[in-house]
Amino acid sequence: MKKIYTLLVFLIVAFSSSAQVKLDDFGRIILNTYLPENIALPTEAKNLLKTKLNQITSNNGMGGSQINPRFIITANVNIGTKDIIAGPPQLIAQNLDITLFIGDALTNTIFSNVTFSLKGVGTNENKAFIEAFKTLNPKNKELLSFLEEGKSKIINYYSSQCDFILKDAETLVKQGKFDEAIFNLSLVPEVSQNCYFICLDKMASIYQQKIDTDCKVKFNEAKVSWTASQTPAGAEKAGDILSAINPMATCQTEVSDFIKAIDAKLKADEKAKWQFKMKQYADKIAAQKEAVRIAEAKGKRDDIYRESQAKRDAVLQEKQLSRNLELDKIRANSYREIALEQARNQPKTVTYTKIYWR
Repeated sequence: MKKIYTLLVFLIVAFSSSAQVKLDDFGRIILNTYLPENIALPTEAKNLLKTKLNQITSNNGMGGSQINPRFIITANVNIGTKDIIAGPPQLIAQNLDITLFIGDALTNTIFSNVTFSLKGVGTNENKAFIEAFKTLNPKNKELLSFLEEGKSKIINYYSSQCDFILKDAETLVKQGKFDEAIFNLSLVPEVSQNCYFICLDKMASIYQQKIDTDCKVKFNEAKVSWTASQTPAGAEKAGDILSAINPMATCQTEVSDFIKAIDAKLKADEKAKWQFKMKQYADKIAAQKEAVRIAEAKGKRDDIYRESQAKRDAVLQEKQLSRNLELDKIRANSYREIALEQARNQPKTVTYTKIYWR
């Protein structure tokens, strides 16, 4: 089990160079803003409504991204009355009801809804809509209750569907789609604790299979390369391939023996570049082990702190104390790096169909 924890620290070094990395889209509930194409609103008013919905979700920690398009927040607008006010300037006054929905776009299921009666006055219909939408307050108590209900239903979804999520991941693994399996499991939010930790442990197993498979491929490639050219240049090429193998892969013993065999074959004056490359690889392993040692030490300190929190729920505390939460955090961020790379390969535009809730 310790190996499963420690192997993930390597990823922090391996992926930390990505400047655009945004890991916070994983491990939390995301609501994507969606308005139907046929909603009867002028373009400017529709854009403002989208902005307002984005503001509502972002202010409450559920701002969306296309990483997980499943859950949406959407709206339906009904005009109650429309009056013309004599000018100059002539004005249009509209009373309208706007109903907000949170739901599952894939199953077309509504989780929560709330209706607000708004009034807007402007020199034209578009401006009247805009003035009405401006009055939507993201901190409104009814709105916050609506968001909490939707959030609760989403958590219930993950709790009830956890077994199916795991089975789908296992199917992808059998197909050799390790990154896609990790991506899907990474979408489970942390607030769904039972399913989240089960998926976290499952990702450890999948990740081990991923790096073991990759090790076999690279190891064979290195052996073929060295067999074809048992020279300093051939050793350097094989070393480049071997350096890309994750140090926590189970074939590491075979790799080490192969490295020794190449080292023995080279003459003393031919070893400089080869030994430098292998020293870099050894340093990478040492850095990984040190990061694990620091994480384990911090985890122990956190355990002591948590034990002093007598008011915490006893069951939850027992679950927390049974895990090293610091290593869990390292593991989760490492998997999310893989998931983020997988997300970049997803369709950039998500199309919803038959979503027009009323």
